[in-house]
Amino acid sequence: MTFKERFFLGEIPFEDIDRYTSRWNFSDETCTLAAYLGLNGEEEDVWISQSDEALEALLEKEKAAYLACPTKILFTDLDGTLLNNNKEISPANREAIRLAREAGHIIVLTTGRPMASILPLAQDLQLDGPGSYIIGFNGSVVYDCGEQRFLMNRTISLDDVLSVFDAAEKAGIHCQSYEENHVLYLRDDEEGRSYFEHTHTPCQIIAGTDELSKEPNKLLLIDLHNHQKLEDFRAAVEPKFQGRIQFVFSSNTYLEVIPAGTSKGNALHFLCNYLNIPVANTVAAGDSENDLSMIREAAIGAAMANSMVPVKEAADYVTMADNDHDGFAEIIKNCLLK
Repeated sequence: MTFKERFFLGEIPFEDIDRYTSRWNFSDETCTLAAYLGLNGEEEDVWISQSDEALEALLEKEKAAYLACPTKILFTDLDGTLLNNNKEISPANREAIRLAREAGHIIVLTTGRPMASILPLAQDLQLDGPGSYIIGFNGSVVYDCGEQRFLMNRTISLDDVLSVFDAAEKAGIHCQSYEENHVLYLRDDEEGRSYFEHTHTPCQIIAGTDELSKEPNKLLLIDLHNHQKLEDFRAAVEPKFQGRIQFVFSSNTYLEVIPAGTSKGNALHFLCNYLNIPVANTVAAGDSENDLSMIREAAIGAAMANSMVPVKEAADYVTMADNDHDGFAEIIKNCLLK
């Protein structure tokens, strides 16, 4: 059982919180609790100035919400988390999802993938009907499967799309956009073929960027052999788009370009608010940089054993098993069903 659950269930009294501050991964108790309750900026300054009595009252309110709402939500990444390295869902992971749903909990597929790539997996897991939700494009879209409509849909302007494509061409980096249910890129290359093999998303080669006519939810930059090249590209290009788009890695070979302010963590808050389920009842599972925001925002952030080091450092729970050995099922067992 995690520290947060132990506090909510009364095993750790408020006056003993200071003895557990290292578990929160922040420099001091009040900042940590503020971050947990979703406060930031000026709100956090106000939070830090609160008396112990005020802090305890706010925490008790969160505790009451946690106990009053038995339904929990697990926001899970796909690649490197739910899926093994062969892009398959293991029998143990399938059974864990079945048990979680049987207990009344909600599983939200939360990924950088496009909807065309997510929906077949959702259908396979029977997570595509009423009461099921999908977060795609790293939080750019939130989709209600039952109503078959987008609850949130954020895009990148065409001007910025063309600028990123131009910069990527000059740097010799594969860049692709998304329209409807397919991917668009400029030439047949190893990166494009590899992407199709992994996601089975239909791909279309275009003659030039003038064929890009719709604002996409994201762009994707791929280099299968040189991670540093992508790092250097981000460092050089991202400042030019400050306030409009942002760059985040979903793996060592994939650099995602998404609308500024978009993240899996923000989508987590959006869906919890929409469903009127407290953030105190959330678990987030992931392995890469693009999962950091939801791992930090969830009540319980769980990192896979195969996660990047910063993801493990930010998590409340790190699995013993990796994504090839049912680490996801371990998260459901130890973070959702206990």
